[in-house]
Amino acid sequence: MAALRSAPVPLADDARNAGRAAATSARTLLAERLAQLLRKDPELQATALETGLVNQQWLDEPGQVPVSNAAPLEVVERFLERSAERNPSFLARAGLGTIQLLSFRAEEPGEGSTAELAIVFTDLEGFTRFTATRGDDAAMDLLAAHHRAVSPIVRGRGGKVVKRIGDGLMLSFPDPAGAIHAAVELLDATPAGLRLRAGVHHGEVVITRDDVIGHVVNVAARVAEAAKGGQAFVTAEAAEAAGDLRGITLSRGRRRSFKGVGEPIRVHRAQRTVPDP
Repeated sequence: MAALRSAPVPLADDARNAGRAAATSARTLLAERLAQLLRKDPELQATALETGLVNQQWLDEPGQVPVSNAAPLEVVERFLERSAERNPSFLARAGLGTIQLLSFRAEEPGEGSTAELAIVFTDLEGFTRFTATRGDDAAMDLLAAHHRAVSPIVRGRGGKVVKRIGDGLMLSFPDPAGAIHAAVELLDATPAGLRLRAGVHHGEVVITRDDVIGHVVNVAARVAEAAKGGQAFVTAEAAEAAGDLRGITLSRGRRRSFKGVGEPIRVHRAQRTVPDP
């Protein structure tokens, strides 16, 4: 009897393993079906990505990665931002003032805290000339249209617009891969006659109430300045932190020196991967 009690029970282990495998297979199948439905409805897909209900990576590989990394309050914030951009009177009708909207940021790091972020800077090459020839009103209208086009791309990749700097933007992303994808996608969201350039860096930054500061921010700004219109430059640190970049090709790195940065930094140009003919 003692021998019978101490004997292994492989049948029970096999049953548990089979159950886990079946559950995993069912979840993967469900994820693939949901992703397929979203792909068939571009507007619904854009909404899900912008609000953070799903990640782009999950949409590309359903069931293989978490469906979303956005916290519930972040999803609400993205929804409010999206709604206000599309319909400026939305917040007024909903009775949500600026202070109330900012209260949804309760889960963000506190004042003066540090975090690992990817920082992206952009600006529009040719904007000064456009303003000189077309006038201030036309320039303001162009920037407003540009910002409306940019915001969904940034939110869709999990990022935030930290601030607007003239004709440029400062963006932050918790995921460096999302930052690089967004930088490349933003090249196509450029007003007619102008060209956007972008720079991406990754590392530890200091977060204040309405800004992000630190050496990483300074480097990202310098990298953006080094790019030409239609180019997205990415530092080696950002590329390494991002890992595999599906659909993105990085050029061979080149060491560059930037004013006020110190040591030379290796920089890559990021482009969409050209499919084989």
